Amino acid sequence: MSQAQQPSRRTVLAVAVAAAVTGTAAPAAAAAPAAAADAPGRAQPRPIDYRAWTTYADWRSGTAEGTRAVSGRRPGVVIGVPAGRTDYTDPHTGTTATWEYATWTSPVHRLTTPATEVVASWNAHTPDGTWLQVELQGTYSDGTGTPWYVMGRWAAGDQDIKRTSVDGQTDGRSSVWTDTFAVDDASTGLRLASYRLRLTLYRRPGTRLTPAVRRLGAMGSDVPDRFTVSASTPGLAQELAVPRYSQEIHKGQYPEYDNGGEAWCSPTSSQMIIEYWGGRLTPEQLSWVDPSYADPQVDNAARATYDHQYQGCGNWPFNAAYAATFEGIQGVVTRLASLTDLETLIAAGIPAITSQSFLKTELTGAGYGTSGHLMTVIGFTADGDVIANDPASPDDEAVRRVYLRREFENIWLRTKRYNASGKVVSGTGGVCYLYFPAHPTSHQRRALAAVGVH
Repeated sequence: MSQAQQPSRRTVLAVAVAAAVTGTAAPAAAAAPAAAADAPGRAQPRPIDYRAWTTYADWRSGTAEGTRAVSGRRPGVVIGVPAGRTDYTDPHTGTTATWEYATWTSPVHRLTTPATEVVASWNAHTPDGTWLQVELQGTYSDGTGTPWYVMGRWAAGDQDIKRTSVDGQTDGRSSVWTDTFAVDDASTGLRLASYRLRLTLYRRPGTRLTPAVRRLGAMGSDVPDRFTVSASTPGLAQELAVPRYSQEIHKGQYPEYDNGGEAWCSPTSSQMIIEYWGGRLTPEQLSWVDPSYADPQVDNAARATYDHQYQGCGNWPFNAAYAATFEGIQGVVTRLASLTDLETLIAAGIPAITSQSFLKTELTGAGYGTSGHLMTVIGFTADGDVIANDPASPDDEAVRRVYLRREFENIWLRTKRYNASGKVVSGTGGVCYLYFPAHPTSHQRRALAAVGVH
């Protein structure tokens, strides 16, 4: 979170790509004509397509070069017989090492809604001596293709490689901004019609080590260009018992992981829900943290989500992947269409992490403004207002907040807003992290399916 309207790295990137195309400060996500914006009383569309590969049949349906599918309670894909060896020079250490590798490429997925943006996410186990890369290649609505874009180079630890996104990827029609594929100029009508994902699994040569990937997916979306959304009708009064952690008590801790405080909203929110689902860190895992620091698990979450290229802990899929390193938890990045979607999840016992930006005057009771912030929605009051664990609080006790439904709904779901200088900048359009059990109950499965997650 960036307070006092200091622009986040993500916001700077989003505005820069739009300005480069249009010559204005319009957001890259501002795709649809103004007429497509929500009108009062009109049902909100669901211009969102999330697809994941998770089952044994899914893993067998892809194209394998050195990988093999494994069955069991959590099917996945692992290295079988490596396809070859390659050298990788880590851009953040300058170290070159040789790795064995194998690949798995998904079948082509045709988007139900051709997309202006795509965000990939994955769940994997990467023992020391292993790591993975996720790539996306798509076909535009005019039939031409994109290059293979790197969506992330990831390991649970940071001893073998430095976890990283890759900057500077573009073909002149689309670009990758940290963790998000985006069509450069959506006003032309160009969209991504289909895509496939490629996993490359790496291990130290001569070993039997392997990453195990259990979920690979992507969310494609074409959210209408809008400053406001129509109001939803309250339908639930319920609150989940989610642990409360403040990011602010960590201010100044570990500059190498972006210095704590307002920069740690994403890992702090992630840690709350991880512990809600029973995820626990051992004393050994926390032994590197200064023993004088409270809530050392938040420091660990920051280290485990830090993107060395982005130079921050706010990489969306890196947070979801971190959550899934805990036994029994899955994590995805998607978008939701309304607070009704959040109510559906809360009713099934599933809290959610939402991404939003707003002026201090736009969210009553927050006491701050931000160009990008994550918080955890844990329930709704009898009046339909949003109960959030907001990590931008002075201490753990103050984390629980109640925000007015109409205000929260609008700042979270809009794609355009005015910043403190009066310029038009981007909003997140309903971006959400969902962490849920590896084996959901039937009620939870129905709730997830209702919001497009399978």
